[in-house]
Amino acid sequence: MKFKELAAGGRDELDYQKLAFDYTRHPDQDVLHPVRRPVVVVGAGPVGLALAIDLAQREIPVVLLDNDNTLSTGSRAICFAKRTLEIFDRLGCGDRMVDKGVSWNVGKVFFKEEEVYSFDLLPEAGFGRPAFINLQQYYVEGYLAQRAAQLPLIDLRWKNTVSGVAQHDDHVVLTVETPDGSYDLEADYVAACDGGRSAVRKLIGQESKGRTFRDRFLIADVKMKHEAPTERWFWFDPVFHPNQSVLLHRQPDDVWRIDFQLGWDADPEEEKKPENIIPRVKALLEHSTMRDAEFELEWASVYTFSCLRMEGFRHGRVIFAGDSAHGVSPFGARGANSGVQDAENLAWKLAAVLEKAAPVALLDTYADEREYAADENIRNSTRATDFITPKSEISRLFRDAVLELSKSHSFARTLVNSGRLSVPATLHASILNTPDAENFSGCMVPGAPAADAPINRPDGSDGWLLRELAQGFTVLVAEGSAAHSLKRGIQDLDLKGVSLRVLRIGPASDLGEADLIDTQGLLGQRYDMQPNTTYLLRPDQHVCARWRQPSAAQIHRALMSALAIH
Repeated sequence: MKFKELAAGGRDELDYQKLAFDYTRHPDQDVLHPVRRPVVVVGAGPVGLALAIDLAQREIPVVLLDNDNTLSTGSRAICFAKRTLEIFDRLGCGDRMVDKGVSWNVGKVFFKEEEVYSFDLLPEAGFGRPAFINLQQYYVEGYLAQRAAQLPLIDLRWKNTVSGVAQHDDHVVLTVETPDGSYDLEADYVAACDGGRSAVRKLIGQESKGRTFRDRFLIADVKMKHEAPTERWFWFDPVFHPNQSVLLHRQPDDVWRIDFQLGWDADPEEEKKPENIIPRVKALLEHSTMRDAEFELEWASVYTFSCLRMEGFRHGRVIFAGDSAHGVSPFGARGANSGVQDAENLAWKLAAVLEKAAPVALLDTYADEREYAADENIRNSTRATDFITPKSEISRLFRDAVLELSKSHSFARTLVNSGRLSVPATLHASILNTPDAENFSGCMVPGAPAADAPINRPDGSDGWLLRELAQGFTVLVAEGSAAHSLKRGIQDLDLKGVSLRVLRIGPASDLGEADLIDTQGLLGQRYDMQPNTTYLLRPDQHVCARWRQPSAAQIHRALMSALAIH
């Protein structure tokens, strides 16, 4: 099908695993001199699509190149965290993801045949999105692709393979191979989102370094109808799969994802055969509450993994995001979630530089912040893998002792690691932050991702804080004696085209001019709001400054700092 035809599609009638998009010869292939484009994104997976959509919504034209003409198959990445769903809201497809996905927040950990403990990722109410949804990657890509097809500033070119990268002072020249031969394309900036085997990374002579784990895991997607609770179940050394681990997740369409640890010596081709998978699944079901369930095998794959990253994510005018920049184990769902968060961090900064609202130095902060986040993800991913797959007898004895103790001792449960689940990084050390000069309580420190909270609009309708934020910078001001004059002072500032929206936050009793009403008091609680308390939020919804009663000049200075203007 033609890609733009996807824009008119219904909600779920398409089989995204079977879509094949037409290759179309582009006029850029028929010019004497290469055409210059502001941004070329390489790779139309979840990260590349998210970045292209974000840029297009900021009025930046994007060329998106993909060497294939299909979306992914099989479940692959399936766990999408609350922060990622909040990003999808801003990209225009959050509702579709959540409506289709299976929401969950409870996980259970088993050792042999016993449940040793359970956890709740979202015990507190008052958030617009669930802690996690399970949703097959082909749906995520399909919904993002459909959103991209609706945006005229996205030019997605299928079967366009980057085979050469030449950097110059003010642009990059890409050589692109197509079914009609090659052509050259110029870009002010190139974003490489082309996965763990990134061709762009190799073409500029870079590599990812880290640790490869000598183990193999089988993914089996099985279709079965059963009313078991929607929870994450993880087994250490179960009787149905001794000396190994097993993870079970429910997905949409009555599909269940099972990950079986196999060991390094397992033969991947043999393990993928249905006659070897089906007995494993039957054994699991026999030792669970689903022993009577009938199932059929839908998809299977055997994988290994590494925890690694590039030394630097920015190389001149070529910038890396997602798996092309860093890789983690699947335990904790940190891969796709961190990649989408890369895209969000990069999009607003790249747009600001292209619009000359910020210096090129702002792009260096993308690398600094996301390298820090990658290190955090790799550290947590490595620790989880070491606990799940001990590499020595001493490590195994320690792990099994921890699991045994966790049945009755809460201190031991903090040591159990079946995958510390994805949370967004708090960018404590970012140079874009303005340090606190006053005392605050709570988690909304400079560098933290903004927490959601329920609100009411002046017309009485319900809403959520994060969905009220603009694409640009936002100032939140708690109603007080100085709130009105502060808003007026900010509106009088010469911002030189930088988008800055001011939202006055009123209490439930407010009868004044508040833009949003904190009806349940949760916004005030989470942000430690007192009268006149003010927060400055970046376009990617991270806190970059907060005050008890600032002047407009202080806010202006913090805004300039957040744009790397010093």
